[in-house]
Amino acid sequence: MSKINYLTPEGFARLKAELHEMKTTGRQEASAAIAEARDKGDLSENAEYDAAKDAQGMMEAKINELEKTLANARVLDKSELSTDTVCVLSTVRLLNKKNKKEISYQLVSSSEASFKDRKISVDSPIGAGLLGKAVGEVAEIQAPGGIMEFEILEISIV
Repeated sequence: MSKINYLTPEGFARLKAELHEMKTTGRQEASAAIAEARDKGDLSENAEYDAAKDAQGMMEAKINELEKTLANARVLDKSELSTDTVCVLSTVRLLNKKNKKEISYQLVSSSEASFKDRKISVDSPIGAGLLGKAVGEVAEIQAPGGIMEFEILEISIV
């Protein structure tokens, strides 16, 4: 059984648009690159042809992966989510117990994660460690440098 991918409406639309782009323009460009390389002569010694075929194969694998992600997607309605415990789409304000610094993250699916935007995957060690915790609880998260402790200060749905 495939894993369910929880997505925001925006994330679902973005993935659907990316899939459409790859199936239309991407496939046309890959076919054109293969045809152009084929026209250059002997295929047994044509590195450009091999590279174009490899690129096409990688694109088809990405299309397959996106189709699986969308087929198993569940679009979340923020109005139906609770702030009692940390869940997908929660924005969590944390206190790092070691250095006493506060930080906020939004927990999202792995396909929507962006550390730059402070969106972390629920599959990441921090995300998985925070799931199900309530305000006031301390999450102990195993990191390469040892166990990190985060106190949950606030949970919101933005």
